[in-house]
Amino acid sequence: MNSVAQSNPNESLFSPAWRSLSIGAVSLCSMMAFEGIGIAAGMPAVASDLDGMQLYALAFASSLAASVVAMVYAGVDCDRRGPLRSMASGLLLFAIGLLVAGVAQSMWMLIGARIVQGLGMGALGVALYVATARVIPPALLPRLFALFSAAWVVPAVIGPAISGWIVETLGWRWLFLSILLLLMPTALLILSVLPSIKVPAATSSPQPRIPLVWAWLAAIGCIGLSLSGEAGSCSVTSLVLVTIAIVTLLTASSRLLPSGTLQLAPGLPTVIALRGLIASAFFLCEAFIPLWLHQSAAWSISAAGLALTGGAVSWSIGSHLQSRISDAAQRRKLLRNGGFLVCVGIVVSGLTVLSLWPAWIVLIGWTIAGLGVGIAFPMLGVLTLQLSPTAQQGTYSSALQLSAAICTSAVLAAGGVLFSLLQGRSMMLAYVSVFALASGIALLAVMSVRRVFLGLGG
Repeated sequence: MNSVAQSNPNESLFSPAWRSLSIGAVSLCSMMAFEGIGIAAGMPAVASDLDGMQLYALAFASSLAASVVAMVYAGVDCDRRGPLRSMASGLLLFAIGLLVAGVAQSMWMLIGARIVQGLGMGALGVALYVATARVIPPALLPRLFALFSAAWVVPAVIGPAISGWIVETLGWRWLFLSILLLLMPTALLILSVLPSIKVPAATSSPQPRIPLVWAWLAAIGCIGLSLSGEAGSCSVTSLVLVTIAIVTLLTASSRLLPSGTLQLAPGLPTVIALRGLIASAFFLCEAFIPLWLHQSAAWSISAAGLALTGGAVSWSIGSHLQSRISDAAQRRKLLRNGGFLVCVGIVVSGLTVLSLWPAWIVLIGWTIAGLGVGIAFPMLGVLTLQLSPTAQQGTYSSALQLSAAICTSAVLAAGGVLFSLLQGRSMMLAYVSVFALASGIALLAVMSVRRVFLGLGG
């Protein structure tokens, strides 16, 4: 395989030159989707059985926080040596994390397993981006990112139902162990094609090792923010811990992300920032919707998963829509509309928590939000690869996913703090605070989209 691929208009993602990589990449995305959607749907049962409801948000935030460290390492490693080593180590860590989670005897043991899973997922995400960018022609990348989103459809449609069935018949441990069994053939498929990927000549001096220190600090900041809500009260200790965690997180993020990202500088910095804003708003709600439907609306685990199914199916539809548009002006307008739909969907879901209408309306709200994410995410991925130098695609792909991981883990942690502090007063108030936080972040994303194109001459 060549590091710089050429194509003609008649070629597809499944042309012989890159067929194996396309199939392997989409298969691995589908596998990670099973992990994300299935476990999100089953986590209420896991936390209840392990008597760890106060650590509910940490079970999600810890995995994302750990992925930050792996993303930084994998970004540099992929640029220097290619994606094979990061992919192999990511698969191994992911498998170990699934195994330990499947036999966990306490919520803290489960969280430790989720940290190991996060390390694996962080490396896998960057390695996938780099491998496909090095081999598949740029003209085909929008279609590939559409397939990545489509890879969530089958897991999204059947994942929550299967998760509910597994929890209610086999036990929640098989949520993790069944994914481990399916991961093995997927790993063999994708690892077989990576050794042939060439590493392009570097266009700049090697990056120093110091960013990994900042990655660890960012992860510690995210986890510290989650732990600050464990006490469930506004104690002096909790407030001090929150302050330290926020300062640590902001300082580390300013060193890890490209210059101008936190300030929403025009062009690529805003592209990377938008990925974090949209992801954090969306996944904060995704973590709490099944919990609300199960606890407050008295839905079964299987039924509560229907909300995640609707969002993931519409995510795929939105991704397919964006892949069919090539006109630059239309794509810019569609990106803005995608962010708007995410905001509307979150607001509709949040108003459902206020009992302004029946609980099933949350299915509609989350379907709208999923459509918006499906439109926005692939477009942000394509823009990142288009604006990045070839020899630094690993670094900038890492930054894109770092933004999502840091923002999402931090916002999940903040949402967990709010939920923990307020649930003793009013469960409705606790849930409303979570959705209000997500709505504000989504609104900021909508208002920031125009800054992407200020840096592109538009």
